[in-house]
Amino acid sequence: MGRNAPFFYVIISTMKNKISANIALFMTALIWGLGFVSQRAGMEHIGPFTFNAARSFLGCMSLIPVILWVKCAKPDKRSNAKKFYQRINLLKAGSLCGLAMFTAMSIQQYSIQYVTAGKSGFITALYIIFVPLISLFLGAKIAKRVIFSVIMAVVGLYLLCYQAGGGINIYDILSLIGAFFYGVHILVVDHYSHRVHPVKMSCMQFLVVGLLSLIPMFFLETPTAQSIMECKIPLIYSGIITCGIAYTLQIYGQKYTLPILATLILCLESVFAVVGGALILGEVMTTREILGCVLMISAVVLANTKMEQRF
Repeated sequence: MGRNAPFFYVIISTMKNKISANIALFMTALIWGLGFVSQRAGMEHIGPFTFNAARSFLGCMSLIPVILWVKCAKPDKRSNAKKFYQRINLLKAGSLCGLAMFTAMSIQQYSIQYVTAGKSGFITALYIIFVPLISLFLGAKIAKRVIFSVIMAVVGLYLLCYQAGGGINIYDILSLIGAFFYGVHILVVDHYSHRVHPVKMSCMQFLVVGLLSLIPMFFLETPTAQSIMECKIPLIYSGIITCGIAYTLQIYGQKYTLPILATLILCLESVFAVVGGALILGEVMTTREILGCVLMISAVVLANTKMEQRF
């Protein structure tokens, strides 16, 4: 391996056993969880669509060196017909994944202005509940434990989001809708992941998200070069580290570990979101909210325990 290879590709290329793969997935959960903190911090300088556009373009550009390095390291022996077929699938995959991610990220980034990082992290974790629920409507069978986990998650969501005299905040509902579209995104990725190169698909989807984010950014917000520079640290973290590095570690980490174990490890992002919000932003959760978090993360774990079918 050359000295000029992208440093995070060097990391994933060394994953030859389940232990190192699980470490990579743990790092992914940690990066994603702390990403809620950077997302919330970024809202102090720029609007949600400006933030998503900038972070998505950064994520896209951070993956280009990986794609080029892989292309140079291995000769392309595909036929022209196969190349054309895979490019069409890549265009479809990137567009659909990008559309689903744009919807989820836009809703989440807007609502996180009014929801704590920890609460947003736990509500977003419900995408793992939505995945089997959406699959049920698509004709897949659903286990009884998943139904029970949904009920548990709803109770946890009530304890986490309900405010005395104010009911459930509208921004909590928006965060939940965002989690639903993250579930849609997972199903679209699952559909195309075996047909196209995963890193290319990830790069393509971030490009689509960035382009789609430009439209509401110019109509609804007034970004300036100065405001974007003031937000450079959250943007660098959310763009290069969260989008570029973490998604790459996730894709390759899941190749070397069981799907159930991978899902459980990635669920820890919600825990890191709470810890990061408390340590970095000074956010405080009540006993009622903590109990809600415990029920919700328990529901997520229960829904994926012994799950044999891949949704």
